[in-house]
Amino acid sequence: MASSKDYRDYILEQLSELSNITCRPMMGEFLLYADGVLFGGIYDDRLLVKKVDENAKFEMPEAIPYDGAKPMYLVEEVDNKNRLSEIVNATRAGLGNK
Repeated sequence: MASSKDYRDYILEQLSELSNITCRPMMGEFLLYADGVLFGGIYDDRLLVKKVDENAKFEMPEAIPYDGAKPMYLVEEVDNKNRLSEIVNATRAGLGNK
């Protein structure tokens, strides 16, 4: 199942307070970038972020974005802008260290 543009728009609105967030369509799904670095995506109307040490503290469940992919963290608190910002910023920080 592909992700809907409505869900994409909702997630982008929830991320609107963060700087330099961009989104690219990819095979029916959407990849999310922060400052040009891929940090997650929208897969089957679910927000997933890459697993890094810095975002493990949020104790998010793992999910597979598509067959054959590495596990990512499923962000369940997409309605809470502050928590979502904390998760994305921690993920950004973790990816910056790699």
